[in-house]
Amino acid sequence: MSKKKKVFLIILIIVVVFSVVGFIFGNKYYGYVFRSNVRVENSPAYLYIPNGSDYNNVVQILEASGYIIDIESFKLVAEYKKYPSRVLAGRYEIFNGMSNNELVNLLRSGKQSPVKLTFISVRSLDILAGKVSVFIEADSIQLAETMNNPDIANQYGFNSQTFMAMFIPNTYEFYWNTSAGKFIEKMSEEYNKFWTEERRQKAELLGLSQIEVSILASIVEAETQKNDEKARVAGVYINRLNKGMLLQADPTVVFAIGDFSVQRVLTRHLQINSPYNTYMYPGLPPGPINIPSVSSIDAVLNYEKHNYLFFCAKDDFSGYHVFAVTNAQHEANARKYHQALRQAGIR
Repeated sequence: MSKKKKVFLIILIIVVVFSVVGFIFGNKYYGYVFRSNVRVENSPAYLYIPNGSDYNNVVQILEASGYIIDIESFKLVAEYKKYPSRVLAGRYEIFNGMSNNELVNLLRSGKQSPVKLTFISVRSLDILAGKVSVFIEADSIQLAETMNNPDIANQYGFNSQTFMAMFIPNTYEFYWNTSAGKFIEKMSEEYNKFWTEERRQKAELLGLSQIEVSILASIVEAETQKNDEKARVAGVYINRLNKGMLLQADPTVVFAIGDFSVQRVLTRHLQINSPYNTYMYPGLPPGPINIPSVSSIDAVLNYEKHNYLFFCAKDDFSGYHVFAVTNAQHEANARKYHQALRQAGIR
């Protein structure tokens, strides 16, 4: 074999060897980057990366999740794509069969999957904090401390007694890594959206501020769970306010007592000296006694016009009420209800 042919053969062998090696490494690299490395049995599945997390925390979260088949290949791709320097907190939806490339791109993008947070009428800000903490990163203690901070309430134009009025029950979208402060900020924005020009005008015609409407709505909320009679109940209290009568609303007394297990307000309960005792103090109490639902707020704004000044529970225990114009009529209705209680063995 000539020298020229030997050189050619050697070069050919080198090319083939490098091609094979390149193919092997290329195939391996392709596998690291583009082949499935996420196993999810029940979709959707989510990765939760808390605020303040670094790359090592993310790796620990992925390992603990059980979703990653080969963590080392993820790390190779993540480091190649410079993910360790741009970790973004949040809630990320992942799916079965994702590649390392897809997963790293998702985490680097910060494209979170929002949560839908729904709350309805609740008794206190502390209870609301517990419900909200199920959906966002801020825990119930952080939320409760923020909600009960008078300086925060003042910042948004409320005080510690009226702050509940700012939280309008509804369904909202949040990012999971929302802080307590950002949650309050969002609720303020939603409060301002809720109080449209139309609602503000209706409150003005009633001679009530937005906060006072919410206070009265909280009483209506506590009095009846029947949406179709809320406007009538609201009308009773508006009639009493307009006549300068005491509201004499039992739920405000229960709030003043602070014992929500009380089923019936007795004469001894009416002696508690509290601005929330509407048997003792005229006008509205200083703040809401709960976070009223939208239906209760709108029931006040669109109250039923009538002459009723009294109401009590119906004796059929339906949850509805019977209304009266005079105290004599009211006393007769009350006797029927108390008789029904006795017959049912309820004290």
